[in-house]
Amino acid sequence: MSKAVIEINDSDFEAQVLKNDLLVLVDFWAPWCAPCRSIAPTLEEIANELSGKMIVAKVNVDQNKEYAEKYSVKGIPNLIFFKGGQPQQQIRGLISKQEILDVIKKLL
Repeated sequence: MSKAVIEINDSDFEAQVLKNDLLVLVDFWAPWCAPCRSIAPTLEEIANELSGKMIVAKVNVDQNKEYAEKYSVKGIPNLIFFKGGQPQQQIRGLISKQEILDVIKKLL
């Protein structure tokens, strides 16, 4: 994983996501999930391309259940876009880079 994508857990979710002034894209994932592994390089590209404008974070749902349950993460990969500490949009499943960028453009 690139240094542009940060790994967060239940204990630092509030500080990293909910209290962050930037747009934060949170990828709820698990290591055993093939679609999660497929989307990871795309998220790394986005994190590198938009560094300073937004944050891309990953939460392993096997190890961190609190926020996955709070935001009704039922399937993975599950991308939730947060702005001002509030979820703005949620996308389930494997989607294209352009689809992700379209949501980001709308929210930035």
